[in-house]
Amino acid sequence: MIIRKGPEEIERIARAGALVAETIDHVGRHIEPGITTGELDIVAEDFIRAHGGIPTSKGYGGDKGHVPFPGAICLSPNEVVVHGIPGRHVVRDGDVLTVDVGVTLDGSIADSAYTYAVGEVADEVVRLLETAQSALGAGIVQARLGNRVGDISNAIQQVVEEAGFSVVRSLVGHGVGRYYHEAPHIPNFGQPGRGPKLAEGMTIAIEPMITAGAPGVHMWADGWTIATDDGSMSAHFEHTVAITAAGPRVLTPRVGIAVGGAVC
Repeated sequence: MIIRKGPEEIERIARAGALVAETIDHVGRHIEPGITTGELDIVAEDFIRAHGGIPTSKGYGGDKGHVPFPGAICLSPNEVVVHGIPGRHVVRDGDVLTVDVGVTLDGSIADSAYTYAVGEVADEVVRLLETAQSALGAGIVQARLGNRVGDISNAIQQVVEEAGFSVVRSLVGHGVGRYYHEAPHIPNFGQPGRGPKLAEGMTIAIEPMITAGAPGVHMWADGWTIATDDGSMSAHFEHTVAITAAGPRVLTPRVGIAVGGAVC
């Protein structure tokens, strides 16, 4: 069931979203060659808790017969598309690192991700990241009353595939706000005019997950980490967005970063 939120609940999600954005920026300032993803996870958790939040990912999944996620946030380097478990991985010059943060604040949840380039990266990697970010912007533009989920999905797919990259089809965006993962699914591919209709009060996580190579992915033995089959680089950008009468409202904005005409 799709959960539509009233104005007060959307404002609570926006407050959680502000902390999510601040956390991503805070972690980004600590990313440098030589640091481990485990150390970055501590930085993130300390920051979230110091500001009154709870890291939503920590322990997530344990109530569903799954191995609980052990980190405060997901930190996914290079070929790891999503759900990278923080640990001993040492960040190196030329890496990309996705910082994916969920925060619960006053009972409401927001979710966002940003892929950082570490030091000097190849031109094609820069283009991959720029494409994923542009695809997110294109999807956000379509998150309007009267449109359907397929309009978001198709806009993302067009940007990615026209650039020569691949959309991961087994991973999707989702509703978010009252729970970490709600209906509906928001695929990154599809046909315009298809899928659930977007209605006022919906809050959704739009998140292109793309690869420089083929779209196939697999899960590691840890039960969480999902990486490209061919070892190609990946990129993942995400925002929590509210569907409003005035248009899409990004609830996890990062100051000064513009995506799709919106400051993201």
